Amino acid sequence: MVDSSLYAAFLVAALALCVTPGPDMMFIVAMGGRGGPAAGVMAALGVAGAMCVHAVAATLGLSALFTALPALYHVLRWAGAAYLLYLAVKAFRDRGPLGSGDENTGPGYRRAFWQGAVINLLNPKVILFNVAFLPQFVDPGRGQVPAQLLTLGITIVVIGLCVDGTVGLLSGRLAMLLRRSRRVARGLSIFSGTVFAGLAIRLVASPR
Repeated sequence: MVDSSLYAAFLVAALALCVTPGPDMMFIVAMGGRGGPAAGVMAALGVAGAMCVHAVAATLGLSALFTALPALYHVLRWAGAAYLLYLAVKAFRDRGPLGSGDENTGPGYRRAFWQGAVINLLNPKVILFNVAFLPQFVDPGRGQVPAQLLTLGITIVVIGLCVDGTVGLLSGRLAMLLRRSRRVARGLSIFSGTVFAGLAIRLVASPR
């Protein structure tokens, strides 16, 4: 149902976007650094799950609400920044060795998943991105526009999961190699907190 030439162009553009470091990737690197490879992969899965929600919302036209209701956009933006600052404070206060906290348990892995999902869902820029980016590769002449949008949305989710999952795995494995040093472990926690705080500032400082 999607035009093959448009879909090929979309694959190239989507891959370029996914391999370019952005807020989600930095978050996943920080999670892998704090909790090891499994936490990094679970954070990537959480981001992918949230992206699926965004894809469905774009298909149903719900994402357009944020262009019509600026107040809703700003509420979501500040909520996301507040949550990132909470994670930053938590990371700065962590003085245990790498992998000694919740991230090293089953519930901790689930927490990494949900944190990745919440961070992505509370980022209104992702919502606006879907509104602006996906329709460029839709051919209205073929009909079934919602189905075309959903196909494109799921495609970028799969590409993003492959890239982000690999990044989370590699960053976590590198962190595990360094975890014998308490000083390095503390440094990784500070790095994670700095990333979270930086993402919060970025989200607040750039309204659109």
